[in-house]
Amino acid sequence: MKTITGKSPKLTLIGAGPGDPELLTLKAVKVLSQADVVLYDSLVNEEILKHANRALLVFVGKRKGNHSHTQDEINELIVNYATEFGHVVRVKGGDPFVFGRGKEEENYALAHGIEVEVIPGISSSVAVPASVGIAVTARGVAESFWVITGTTSNRELSNDLTLAAQSSATVVVLMGMSKLKEIAAIYASFGKQDLPIAIIQDGTKSEQKEVVGTIQNIVEISENQGLTAPAVIVIGEVVHLARVKKQLKEDWVLEDEFIFQNLNTLPFSN
Repeated sequence: MKTITGKSPKLTLIGAGPGDPELLTLKAVKVLSQADVVLYDSLVNEEILKHANRALLVFVGKRKGNHSHTQDEINELIVNYATEFGHVVRVKGGDPFVFGRGKEEENYALAHGIEVEVIPGISSSVAVPASVGIAVTARGVAESFWVITGTTSNRELSNDLTLAAQSSATVVVLMGMSKLKEIAAIYASFGKQDLPIAIIQDGTKSEQKEVVGTIQNIVEISENQGLTAPAVIVIGEVVHLARVKKQLKEDWVLEDEFIFQNLNTLPFSN
C-alpha cells in the first residue's frame, strides 16, 4: 500500500512521559521530526510539538466530560491520515500502553494493513511519585506496587482496588480524583484510616501541586488545597519518604521515633 505521495503508511505510537518536556525520550524526538501527521492528547505537553516542525498537528484530546473525538473516530483518523499522508505519529501522555488505549489503536491500524511501531514513554505512575521523593518500592517498606485505573470503561472504580487495599503494597491510582471519596472509604473499611496517602497534580510540570495526608483526612485536605485532575494518587507507607514542598496544616512527624527506626525510613520534610 502506498499513499498518493508514494509513501508507505505507518503509525508510530509515542509515550510523551508524565509532563515535563525534557522527559521525552530521544527516540521519540527523532520520530516526531520525521512525522507527516501528529495526533496528540490533552495530557501531552505542547512544548514537545516543536520537534514535529514539518507535520500537520491534530488535537484529539479527551478529558472527563469533554471529548474532542471518540476513540472510534481517533482510530479512523489514524488510518485516513496514514493512507493519505504517510507517517502518522500518535502521541499520548505517559506510556501509550498504560491506560492509554494504545493497544486498541495498534490493532486497528494493523487490521487495515498499516505498519505500526511503539516507542514507550516514562509512565506517570512511577515518575510523578519520584518527582516528590516517593519511591514506589523501598526495602523494608514496600516489596511491590499496583497501578490501578480510577475510572474503568463503565465509569466505575476498578474492583482491583479492593484487593490492593488488603495488601501491604504501594498503590498508585491514575484517573482517580473523581473517585477519591470511594477510594478512601475502601481503605477505611479495612481499618487503614491512618495509612499515608499523597496526591500530585500536574506531576513533573512547573505548575505541579502536591498534598499528603492520611486515608482519614485526604478528602478534606485535597478539597481545601483545590486539587483537581490530572493527578496521581499514591497510597502506602512509602509516602513517608516524600519531600513535600508545601507545609500543610497536618503535622506528619510522628511522635514515636521507634517506628521510623524499625522501618529504616525518615518522615518527609519540606
